[in-house]
Amino acid sequence: DSAEILQIKSSNTILVGDQNRNLTIGLFCVDVNENDELEATNILKSEFPRGSKVKIKPYGFKDNILLAKVFNIKGTKEMSELLLNKKLIKKNCPI
Repeated sequence: DSAEILQIKSSNTILVGDQNRNLTIGLFCVDVNENDELEATNILKSEFPRGSKVKIKPYGFKDNILLAKVFNIKGTKEMSELLLNKKLIKKNCPI
């Protein structure tokens, strides 16, 4: 399923939409130090601009929020990996 980025709210919370609904997604395993929050959010916004199409790979729910990995439509970029590559995620996660 493809969806579209509507808003990147923080380093680990994004809003996407498909044809009939909007969905808040928590990025799976993304835990950014608050000092790096702005940088992390800006990286996501520059790599995944509003309106870009994405693919979502769900991992489950936490507090009624879908936890997922978010890939660009080609599958070549994934949000948490971008942050990991920039050393902005505190800990490694089970993939």
